[in-house]
Amino acid sequence: MASAYSLAWDVSLRDRNTFHLDARAHCVATVRDATALPSLLADPALRNLPLMVLGAGSNVLFATDRFEGCLIHLQCDSARIVDDDGEHALVHVDAGFEWDALVDWTLDHGLQGLENLALIPGQAGAAPIQNIGAYGVEVGKFIAAVHVYDRQVAAVDRLTAARCGFGYRDSVFKREPDRRIVTAIELRLPRGGATNLAYAGLNEELAAMGGLAPTPRNVAAAVRRIRQRKLPDPAIAGNAGSFFKNPVITRAVAVELQSRFEGMPVFPASTAAERKLSAAWLIEQAGWRGFREGDAAVSAQHALVLVNLGQATGPQLLALARRVAASVQEKFGVALEPEPRIVSATF
Repeated sequence: MASAYSLAWDVSLRDRNTFHLDARAHCVATVRDATALPSLLADPALRNLPLMVLGAGSNVLFATDRFEGCLIHLQCDSARIVDDDGEHALVHVDAGFEWDALVDWTLDHGLQGLENLALIPGQAGAAPIQNIGAYGVEVGKFIAAVHVYDRQVAAVDRLTAARCGFGYRDSVFKREPDRRIVTAIELRLPRGGATNLAYAGLNEELAAMGGLAPTPRNVAAAVRRIRQRKLPDPAIAGNAGSFFKNPVITRAVAVELQSRFEGMPVFPASTAAERKLSAAWLIEQAGWRGFREGDAAVSAQHALVLVNLGQATGPQLLALARRVAASVQEKFGVALEPEPRIVSATF
């Protein structure tokens, strides 16, 4: 089974993370077949090394110049329909399948549901970890199961959606980050029905595109246009997308804040007793949008995005994130939590 994976040593991570941080890893293991994971984890060369899965590196901040462990990268990237009753199809997707390409793959196969999640960077295996969401949709709604290798019991497992513990940008995989390696996901997707236009900007974008009908493919195109306009391109300014979660607070606190801060946007949350705030609005009102210190900056394009304008380091970006969060806490009494996984440091 050794041929199903390979090891490389002292590897640059600059092209393996979307912040383009010039960190290095002691070791990178490239896995071409998920069934090789037990052999890889038993490899004597990795004994006593910290292990971490790294996909496209689009939701990670290396807060160190060197990761003294082994990063596991799964290259398995096939997708297939395993069941289809004419109304819904069950799709099995390997962890290494690029997410935005998967959105197009589902559309090409007459399936819908993922169109609101177009242009989110990363790979399919990362989607359930973060329970990725955008424009009124979370992937957890469509996940039937997640296939993993459970390091705690040294066995493969298939977690149904109920076992995944999905929440807002949260899951059991995120709460126990080193226990399971996601090897594949199963998506149950409809073949028809109305598209989700809950996000007001989608209707406006479709209108700006010539009044296009809200078909799944048109909605995906609208989402891509919005994201490209609002968010900085990681190829130009290294970033991991939204750096902070939108805070969820009690309804009573939200009412009190709105009475003190005119124009504060407040949105529904998962329960009637909670409300969601816009982290971008809080950061902008605290005066951080466009702030730059060296090459570490808060994007002038979108206050929720931290960017590396060239030679910023992970520690510099982390220090900036902490300052932003402290400022918002002081001004509004609201705590901000980071979305990306922070490696070798705590927030």
